[in-house]
Amino acid sequence: MKQFVLGTLTVAGLAAAAFGSAAAVNAAPTGPSSVDATIGQLRSQGYQVIVNRVGTAPMSQCTVHAVRPGQTFSRTDSGFPGAGNDIVTSITDKTVYVGVNC
Repeated sequence: MKQFVLGTLTVAGLAAAAFGSAAAVNAAPTGPSSVDATIGQLRSQGYQVIVNRVGTAPMSQCTVHAVRPGQTFSRTDSGFPGAGNDIVTSITDKTVYVGVNC
């Protein structure tokens, strides 16, 4: 019985870690908004936005159905201004995918 409980807790913990680590989900706008507003908000937060569009209607008639995290690029070195001799990691680019239905 202890092994079953430990196995269940392990699976639940891994699932929570997988869902909780998605930074773009936290950055996704909440509530209904236009596609342009959603893309603008994500770009203002520093994301490179890639739109996956389904349909041919004008963008004003489209709805956002998903916002998924993409790859984040970073560099770690001591060349960061103000870091002195410390090694610093800085994010150079972050990507998010926006799914749109038209």
